[in-house]
Amino acid sequence: MNQIQQILEHNKAFVEKREYESFKTGKFPNKKMVLITCMDTRLVELLHSAMNFRNGDVKVIKNAGAIISQPFGSVMRSVLVAIYELGADEVVVVGHHECGMAALNSDVMIGHMLERGISQEVLSTLENSGIKLKKWLRGFENVTEGVTSTVGVIKNHPLLPAEVPVHGMIIHPETGELTLVVDGYKQEKA
Repeated sequence: MNQIQQILEHNKAFVEKREYESFKTGKFPNKKMVLITCMDTRLVELLHSAMNFRNGDVKVIKNAGAIISQPFGSVMRSVLVAIYELGADEVVVVGHHECGMAALNSDVMIGHMLERGISQEVLSTLENSGIKLKKWLRGFENVTEGVTSTVGVIKNHPLLPAEVPVHGMIIHPETGELTLVVDGYKQEKA
């Protein structure tokens, strides 16, 4: 049985036993927050427990490194939707120690693409079209830099209401310990 079949088999029992009932909530975040964090597998349950969040408390956006690299990309759009349409009035960016984005080497990743069948022709076409893969695939020097950079992108966004605090934190992926690196209550728009 493959993984998709296993998921569907589990889901059938989950629905039949009405296990979903313990997760019922509305679409608006109870704690009026939007959380941007990394897609790291160690954070799936740890982050919510460490921050005392339950199902329905916050809007969660996950991506590699908790990074907003494009001020008008889909992650920032999701932040604005959470604020303007879903009732969030604070933003929290949470990076983590030992993040793979801190060690991301674009040359190595491009090498992996070539090994898995992406042709040099495709890479050259993208480069010639103005897509700078090495820049697009880069990570950050350290997690503090990554978090503060993303906080800055959000806080300085021309469509973000000035009164919305944007916080930055780092979580330890083994202990769940949080460190506040940007206190959004003390921050002003640059």
